[in-house]
Amino acid sequence: MVPLLLVLLLVLILFGAGFALNVLWWAALVVLVLWLIGFVARPKGSSGRRYRW
Repeated sequence: MVPLLLVLLLVLILFGAGFALNVLWWAALVVLVLWLIGFVARPKGSSGRRYRW
């Protein structure tokens, strides 16, 4: 009975980690797309520098 519970606990942990990693990959993809859009669509009169620092 205990090994079955341990296996079920391991499956739940791995499923939760897989879901979290999937969400993080989608969030990273959205940030990358927004950054690329901001990089391409910068104002024409800028000096070529994107950030002030």
